[in-house]
Amino acid sequence: MEPSLAAADAVHRLVERGETLATAESLTGGLVAATIVEIPGVSAVFRGGLVVYATELKAVLAGVSPTLLAERGPVDPDVALALAAGARERCGADWGVSTTGVAGPDPQDGKAVGLVYVAVAGPTGAQVRELKLEGNRAVIRTESVTAVLSLLSEKLQAASSTV
Repeated sequence: MEPSLAAADAVHRLVERGETLATAESLTGGLVAATIVEIPGVSAVFRGGLVVYATELKAVLAGVSPTLLAERGPVDPDVALALAAGARERCGADWGVSTTGVAGPDPQDGKAVGLVYVAVAGPTGAQVRELKLEGNRAVIRTESVTAVLSLLSEKLQAASSTV
């Protein structure tokens, strides 16, 4: 699925539910937010986002535990969950999404290029997904955007079916 199609689906579901969204991004560097804001009508649901590329900003801006970051590093499933929850809390949104991983060209702290964690946190709970992507930096970043927006759509659909 193209990132713009995944964004359109997620925005449509959020509008239907009357709920809001915030982002916390590391390896995607604002690409999730940029993709979301291309969708007409998004101002009704998008609160804003945090680009927390530097590890210490994950703690300072997104509220990720410094201990967690020190023990596991920034590329970790629990860090992804904390980033999504932090985006949600810090931006006052119903839903938060996050991306963290290694886009390359070189491994980072022993983590392989293409290892990415995307997460969603919302009123029905949180979920993280591990990705092992292949390709160059641009491909890994683009596929990460699609993956996190698809995960958000899945969580929104599941939340709608339980109402």
